Parts: sequence; structure tokens; C-alpha cells
Amino acid sequence: MTDEERKHLSGQALATYDRMLKRVQDGLADAEEITLEGLRNEIGKAVEFEYALEDMTREEVDLLSAYLARDLEHLMHFVDETGEGLTEWLQLDLSLIEHQLADMLFSVADKTRLDTLELNQKLDNDDASHYISGEVATAGMFKCLNCGHMSCLTATSHIAPCDACGSHYYERVTSRWPKEASE
Repeated sequence: MTDEERKHLSGQALATYDRMLKRVQDGLADAEEITLEGLRNEIGKAVEFEYALEDMTREEVDLLSAYLARDLEHLMHFVDETGEGLTEWLQLDLSLIEHQLADMLFSVADKTRLDTLELNQKLDNDDASHYISGEVATAGMFKCLNCGHMSCLTATSHIAPCDACGSHYYERVTSRWPKEASE
């Protein structure tokens, strides 16, 4: 699916993503141990359910299932590696106000240089863990790969281009904010 097609998922995409996430969550609720294989099986069941509803095209459901798998697999790897939970992964309890100064500095950066960096990222971007504006993702913190600007999704939504530089490429941030030198 092209970047343009990705931006035009039907209006039901966000609700469908959340419905699929809920079905996966319900399916895993009774599992003694949550494994990557078990997660993928539950995602498959949620996809089949959505196919049967016929609210969206198969291509849209497949794309949403890829987004869901990416988000949930990222969460599982984060929990496995850090032992931390959902709150730390989502990074929703952090204040974005602390980062306004950095955002202001990026807003006065040389636009030509930023455009060149973005073009280089587009040419080099073959990492499946990266997010592109227009894609659907669940709540969490996302860092612009171009300028480092932090964006926060508080619910499942479409990823917007970076507010600071207009770039379209992100990575999910799952670690704590860097501590200040005085801390």
C-alpha cells in the first residue's frame, strides 16, 4: 500500500483497530503465559472476525493487523527486555512541556537541511519498526527520526506529520526521558 493509500483508510479504521486490540486482549486474558506465537494467533482470530464483518476491505484489515502486530510485538519485547509495564511503554505520564525549548530550536532550523535529512531517511527507511505518518498506531510516544520532536498519541489514531519539521518518519519511544544533568 502506498503512502497515499495509507492516509485514506476508511473512517472506520481507528474503531476497527481498537476492536481488534480488544479481541486480542480478551483472547489473551486467560492465557497462562503470553507468547509471541499466542499473540499472533489471537491477531489472526481478530482479523478473521473483521473479514467476516465486511465493514472494511481485506486490504484495510490486513494493513490494520500489521499495525496491531507491530505495536503489540514491540510492547512484548519492551516488557521482556526491561521488566517494565504498559505505563512505561506508553510514556503517557510524561510532560511534553519540558521539551518546548527543544521544539522551538528545531522550528528555526535550516529548512533545506531538514528537507535533505528527510529525503535521506526516506531513501534509507526499510526498518519495519519505524512508523510513517498516515499509519494507524495505538497510544504512546513517538520520536521524529528527522528532528527528534516528541509526539504523543493518547488513543489509537493516524500518525500526523511532525509538528516541528513536517517529517513523516517516527520511532516509538519506550524508555524513560533522558534525565537532566542536574538530577
